[in-house]
Amino acid sequence: MKSRYIISAFALMLSLGSYAQKDQLKALEKAIKNFEPTTVKNALSAAEGVIGNATDQEKAQFYFLKGNALLELANKNMETSKNLLSAAKSYQELIATEKKIGKSKYSEQATQSLVTVKDKLVAEAIKDSDASRFKDSSQKLYEAYMLSPKDTSYLYYAAGSAVNAKEYDVALTYYDKLKQLNYSGKGMTYYAKSVVSGEEEAFNTKQERDNSVKLKLHTNPRDEKIQSKRGEIYRNYALILVENGEKEKALQAIIDAKKDNPEDTSLALTEANLYLDAKDYASYKRVIEEVLQKSPNDADLYYNLGVISGTSGNAADSEKYYKKAIEINPKYSNAYLNLAILKLDADSKYVEEMNKLGNSAKDNKRYEELKVERENVFKEALPYLEKVVELDSSNVEAKRTLLNVYTSLDMTDKYKALKATMN
Repeated sequence: MKSRYIISAFALMLSLGSYAQKDQLKALEKAIKNFEPTTVKNALSAAEGVIGNATDQEKAQFYFLKGNALLELANKNMETSKNLLSAAKSYQELIATEKKIGKSKYSEQATQSLVTVKDKLVAEAIKDSDASRFKDSSQKLYEAYMLSPKDTSYLYYAAGSAVNAKEYDVALTYYDKLKQLNYSGKGMTYYAKSVVSGEEEAFNTKQERDNSVKLKLHTNPRDEKIQSKRGEIYRNYALILVENGEKEKALQAIIDAKKDNPEDTSLALTEANLYLDAKDYASYKRVIEEVLQKSPNDADLYYNLGVISGTSGNAADSEKYYKKAIEINPKYSNAYLNLAILKLDADSKYVEEMNKLGNSAKDNKRYEELKVERENVFKEALPYLEKVVELDSSNVEAKRTLLNVYTSLDMTDKYKALKATMN
């Protein structure tokens, strides 16, 4: 008799426990439906307290409801990042639980919710980046990548934010992963101008853009090539190694990358840049000549060479390479802009000397000489700036600089005409 009584009591305890779990799950479901933050949190805490001994089916339901509750709290801007990450973990536990028991009652909805969580994490990461919270941005982008490993661009941007946050060891780990994945980021972006807003908008696919143009919702379609980011990845990877005192390892990483990607000129440029930093000018020249032989008509290559030369203080070579880029591609606005900047860089030395002059006859004479030389600088930069504005009317900074040049050269009519377009 005793034995049967004990078994019956145990069975009764299990039954009561099951009812308690079901009641708490119903209460949590109701709290989410009639959302009020405190009620949802209390219901979630109560359900967590009884779910330990629940069946797998009840656990799956709990994970689903928990994910929904946390996602809704995040939607209400309550501990957004924390709740998004916890919601993602809960949905993943749900999917794993249903996979174990061979059922998929909630998995499909959870998978869709994970996409929502991922998108919100990316949106929050962008806000963090705009506010210079680069460490937070990097963490969220990495979590977005972990939720959707096929979206390797999130890992790339997570690495970039880690660099901006000076979290170099973290960045190195991410770049190492990108290297293993052989990520390049190379592709095409598809643009068209909205008929409603008049603004140019980007599309995910060519077909999506073309369909919108056919429906006359957009006009002026254009394609923009996305350059490979592999060179930048290896360059940053190498620079971090250099920062850590591992210069030989950095250079070897670039050389190894070139073997696997012989046509990627950005890698060769990174190698050349390392030689330049090390003042190994013979190796720098050798690599540059090799690159030019492979791509004699690559405007981007000459433009990048111009940037490298300018950074190293070689203004003559920098100007030569920018002009070559323009010769190959007469609409290369950035090359025109950098040529203008190259010319205007000389202005500061004239201003500095002019400010030091006194009022003697000798100083006044020198002042007038410097004034003429300064005007010549503006005259040299002028056609390049005007070309930039002609090619890219949305470049406000170029317009402002051009306005300053017009003022310095007393070109009042042109100043007024340009100013009117900005107003």
